[in-house]
Amino acid sequence: MKNITISPSLLSANFYNLKEDIEKLNLLHLEKKNLWLHLDIMDGHFVPNLTFGTPILKKVKENTKIPLDAHLMVSNPDVYIERFKDLNIHNFTFHFEATKNHLDLINKSKSHFKSVGISIKPNTKIEEMSDDIFSSIDLLLIMTVEPGFGGQGFIKSTLEKIQIATKRKESLNPNLIIQVDGGINNITSQEVIKAGATNLVSGSYFFNYPKSMNDQYESLIH
Repeated sequence: MKNITISPSLLSANFYNLKEDIEKLNLLHLEKKNLWLHLDIMDGHFVPNLTFGTPILKKVKENTKIPLDAHLMVSNPDVYIERFKDLNIHNFTFHFEATKNHLDLINKSKSHFKSVGISIKPNTKIEEMSDDIFSSIDLLLIMTVEPGFGGQGFIKSTLEKIQIATKRKESLNPNLIIQVDGGINNITSQEVIKAGATNLVSGSYFFNYPKSMNDQYESLIH
């Protein structure tokens, strides 16, 4: 089994008891579970939804030591570099489709964040990303649903995209983290891991099922 990271998506947590859910995740982290906390940042423009902003993220930062994984589904990701630089964000991912200045944005982001990633929508091909871009990022996030809302079904055709990215990684960027997001459950997790994914974002499955978080975690990696 590969070294798999599970990234529970805060978008699917219980916002009436957000601190309680974060405390449960903190216990998993203390048990040496390989966790990131995935933060879906949406602006209502790049995708038709609005999510949490800086005030909530500051509170999250104060209440966990789990690495924070920001996924920017926004039209102006460069603005968020300055906005998020003091929030202890571990990984900062912006969308390939949101800018034409990919390398400039990668370099600016790397001044403030340990890991910088690019995300691609289901209809964007891996081949659209130049070798320079592919080799400069720390993480590639492959969306296996259309970004914007949780609870969608996994798009099966994206498995081939994960395989293409994995093959390209071998020659251009061996340490690249391949993250997948969308419709990840105990069945699809095994399919994407087999295709080459090493970091799985899970929202509805992870938070909204009656089993414990530890059981949900284990079911995703085994």
